[in-house]
Amino acid sequence: MLYYLFRFLEEYNIPGAHLWSYISFRAAITLVLSLLISAWFGERFIKWMKKRKIFETERDPTIDPFGVEKKGVPTMGGIIIIVSILIPVLLLGRLRNIYLILMIITTVWLGFLGFMDDYIKIFKHNKEGLKGKYKIVGQVSIGFIVGMVLYLSPDVVMRETVTEPTQNKTELVKHEAEAHKSLQTTIPFVKHHNLSYSEVMSWVGKHKVAAGWILFVLITILVVTAVSNGANLNDGMDGMCAGNSAIIGVALGILAYVSGHIGFASYFDIMYIPHSEELVIFLCAFVGAMVGFLWYNAFPAQIFMGDTGSLTIGGIIGVCAVIIHKELLLPILCGIFFVESLSVIIQTQWFKIQKRKGRRVRVFRATPIHDNFRKLDSQLDATSRYILHGWPRRPFHESKITIRFWIVTIILAAITLITLKVR
Repeated sequence: MLYYLFRFLEEYNIPGAHLWSYISFRAAITLVLSLLISAWFGERFIKWMKKRKIFETERDPTIDPFGVEKKGVPTMGGIIIIVSILIPVLLLGRLRNIYLILMIITTVWLGFLGFMDDYIKIFKHNKEGLKGKYKIVGQVSIGFIVGMVLYLSPDVVMRETVTEPTQNKTELVKHEAEAHKSLQTTIPFVKHHNLSYSEVMSWVGKHKVAAGWILFVLITILVVTAVSNGANLNDGMDGMCAGNSAIIGVALGILAYVSGHIGFASYFDIMYIPHSEELVIFLCAFVGAMVGFLWYNAFPAQIFMGDTGSLTIGGIIGVCAVIIHKELLLPILCGIFFVESLSVIIQTQWFKIQKRKGRRVRVFRATPIHDNFRKLDSQLDATSRYILHGWPRRPFHESKITIRFWIVTIILAAITLITLKVR
C-alpha cells in the first residue's frame, strides 16, 4: 500500500518518494518493521494467552535429562509470525505481483491449517490434533494451486541463459531477448546449471512439454509437503525451527535477489525471472519475523510456535524455492529438515520390518534426530535393542543442540550459495 502511495507522490516530485522504488530500501524497512512487530506484538500475545490460560500440553520434565520443566507455556506462537510477515508485506510490497500474491496465499492457507491442528489439541483436549490425512490434503492442495498458477499465469515467465562462442574460444553467457514460459530449473554443481523438466519427460515424444508441466506440478506438491512436514518435525526444541528458518530465509533472499536481477543472473549463469525480486520483500519480512520470534522462543521458551508456525514456515520456504526455480537446491539448504524427516521414516519403517520378524529393534535412541542427542539410557525401552545405542555417549542440553543445528544450517546455506559458482 505504501509502495503505491509513494509512487503516486513521486509524480509530484515529493522529496524522498523515489526511494520506495528501490528493492534494497523497501527490503531494509520491511526487515526492521517485521522484527519490531514480532517483538511488540509477541509480548502482548503471550500476556493475552497466559491471562486466558491457553497453554501447551504440559510436558513431562523427566523427558529432558536436565529436568527442565516446561509448564504454563502458551502455544500458537505462529500467529505472531504470520502477523509479523503479512503486515509489512501488505504495507511495503507490490501487491499486484503474482509471486507476492502466491506467498501471501501460502502463508494464510498453511497458517489456518496449523491453527486448526493447535486448536483441536488445546480446546478439544486431543493430543493428536488434526488428523494426518487432513494435513496432507491441505499441504497437497496448496502445492497443487501454486503449481497450476505458475503454469497458467501469463505473468510467470523467465529469460533462459544462452551461450555464444567468442573469438578467444570462451563462452559468452547472456539471456534470451524475450521472456517466455519455461520448465527449466537450477541444479547444483553442473555447468550452465539448467535442467528442463520437459527434457526429463522427452521419452513421451511430442507431448513432452505437457508431461513436463505435469511433472513440475507434482514436484511442487512434493516440495511443499516435504518441507512443511520437515519444519514441523524440526520444531521440538526452544528456538530450533525459528533459528534454522531465519538462516534459510536469508539464503533464499539472496537467491531471489540474484534471480530477479539480470546482471547478477548473467554473472551466475542462471535464468532471469522478471519481477521475482519482489520475493526479497517477503523474505525480509520472514527473516524479521523469525528473529523477532526468537526473542521469546529462545531457551527457555516463553511461547511455542505450534503447528500454526511450523507448517507455515515450511510451506513458505518450499513455495519460494519453487518460484525462483531453486527447488533442487533444497536438499542442501534444508538439510536439517531433510535429516529430521528421514530419521523418523527410518526409525518407523525399520521397527515395523523387525517387528514382523518377532524382534524389537530400533535404529536411533529417539526421533526426530534432535531428540536422539538428549535421550538418557534410563529412558530407553528395555524390551528393544538400539543399533546406535552408544551415540551420542552422553546427552546434551537442548540449547547446545539447538545452536549446533543452527551452525550446521549456516554451513549448508553457505554451500547452497557456493553452488552458484562451483560447477
